[in-house]
Amino acid sequence: MRYTNMTIRLLMLLLMGLLAGCGKSPSGHFHASAVGDRFEHADFHLTDYNGKPRSLSDFRGKVALIFFGYTHCPDVCPTTLAGYAQTLRLLGKDADRVQVLFVTVDPERDTRALLKKFVPAFDPRFLGLYGDAKATAEAAKSFGVSYKKHPTKTGYTMDHSTFGYLVDTHGRVRLMVGEMEPSDWLAHDIRLLLASGY
Repeated sequence: MRYTNMTIRLLMLLLMGLLAGCGKSPSGHFHASAVGDRFEHADFHLTDYNGKPRSLSDFRGKVALIFFGYTHCPDVCPTTLAGYAQTLRLLGKDADRVQVLFVTVDPERDTRALLKKFVPAFDPRFLGLYGDAKATAEAAKSFGVSYKKHPTKTGYTMDHSTFGYLVDTHGRVRLMVGEMEPSDWLAHDIRLLLASGY
């Protein structure tokens, strides 16, 4: 099959355009699970480790990544926060438009001072939130998070949900992030939320 010079040039221009677009705008599908209107009224009224009262509206204009856990967690919580730190590194400058929030489900032990030491150890931009037993229960219920104290010989651990939540720039919960979500998938979903203006 013969191609004219004009056809070859048009094909080359098309190919160059496609290649130029690679990596600049993420594809239009999310890796995490879309939750739609399931958490339409989700919110919290907690305090950050600097002593400032916080609610979801404080983070509008950014994508918020929320995880409920506790500082004495032996595995899931530190692994998850380390993964979120890697996600921020992958985001580069876009990380400035993201806020990671760690909400403790163990207010009995997770004091403001302990949260201030534990949470930023993964990334100084992370923010830890706490409340009394009632505020913690209300926040967890709002996000469909379950947690329960599990006695041990040396004290107790906390059984808790291990999902994260991505909140768009308008303060709406959009996605539920799985425990083993790869950092690059999570970065992709965050970029998509940022680029779409949701």
